[in-house]
Amino acid sequence: MHIKSILLIITGSVAAYKSLELIRNFRKDGVEVDAIITKGGQQFITPLAVSSLTSRETYTDLFSLKDEVEMGHIQLSRKADAILVAPATADIIAKMVSGQCDDLATTSLLATNKPVFVAPAMNYKMWEHPATQRNIAQLKADGITVIEPAKGEMACGEHGVGRLAELGDIQSHFNNSSATTLPALKNLKVVVTAGPTYEPIDPVRFLGNRSSGKQGVAIAKSLADAGAEVHLILGPSQESVPANIKLTNVGTAEEMFDAVKAVKQPDIAICTAAVADWKVAMSGNKIKKSGGSPPPLILEENPDILKYLSQEASPRPSLVVGFAAETQDLEGNAQAKFKRKGCDWLLANDVSSGKVFGKDKNHVTFYPEGENWHGTKQSIAEKLTAQICEYFESNKKQESA
Repeated sequence: MHIKSILLIITGSVAAYKSLELIRNFRKDGVEVDAIITKGGQQFITPLAVSSLTSRETYTDLFSLKDEVEMGHIQLSRKADAILVAPATADIIAKMVSGQCDDLATTSLLATNKPVFVAPAMNYKMWEHPATQRNIAQLKADGITVIEPAKGEMACGEHGVGRLAELGDIQSHFNNSSATTLPALKNLKVVVTAGPTYEPIDPVRFLGNRSSGKQGVAIAKSLADAGAEVHLILGPSQESVPANIKLTNVGTAEEMFDAVKAVKQPDIAICTAAVADWKVAMSGNKIKKSGGSPPPLILEENPDILKYLSQEASPRPSLVVGFAAETQDLEGNAQAKFKRKGCDWLLANDVSSGKVFGKDKNHVTFYPEGENWHGTKQSIAEKLTAQICEYFESNKKQESA
């Protein structure tokens, strides 16, 4: 389904001002926009400002006779290809879950038969509250696509997850719409590894790396939102994981390996985790200074999870995707790893600049094609999801030919 028109619902969040730029971006992409602003939304932006960008009337009142005669709420909810609530407050999310319809926005949402996308924006404590997380899980179970909020500084000065997603990430959900990807990924099982591993030296210290798990979690979210059954094996990480993903937290490479093997017969395996190549022959007690030379660390090789999935797993997943974090000779090292591991695809990035680990943006090269993908980690995740859908759709066509 190619989305040519949307109904944008703007609610009462400080982030409402960003909807103006969002409208501008959609119009540049050739997408027509109708808009509803709730009473709360009108505290931050005006209907006139919205209409000046949509070139259409902006709707506010459920009981406007003129609107009901010329553009009833039923017609308004169904004429567009999709509905986007951005920003979506905790209030409207709760109303959507309970089926309340006390204004034009909620009535249109309840009456629609089109795909619905929700981009939450709220204080991080409100986002983390169990009630909100239950509501988000229910929206996803109802088939609504949730565009996860970003992490950063709030308007109130606090810091956490709750900021409106980057506008590019919101648009990418429409460019690679879940409305088109759901059939391709439905009933497919995916295992995703993400984050670092921590290899203990003694009961206090460990060997680790700077991976945050952001890219892997973004991929897991994108695939789950597109209809796949996602099992995320996550090393030590601060990233939040939504309820529609089956999460297993691990610490070491061996624990990650065991957790991957415990996922029975995955159709797809995506190895984004920065797994330690080596573990330490661990001391039972904290290693103390003795005044002499430092004690040697005896290293032992860890299991190779990507190689196992690519060459040894039985049955082998239909699609195995690896990641390669390099600091020099990106193409040479990536090509060598691609050949050595035996995976189907490999995404390689240069992490030497310090602008990848823990950051929101990424730049990867996709092999075997050698394509360069730039953008936020969420947009990279959406791009990979679209690529996976295309792969399985192509396979289905070949099987039915």
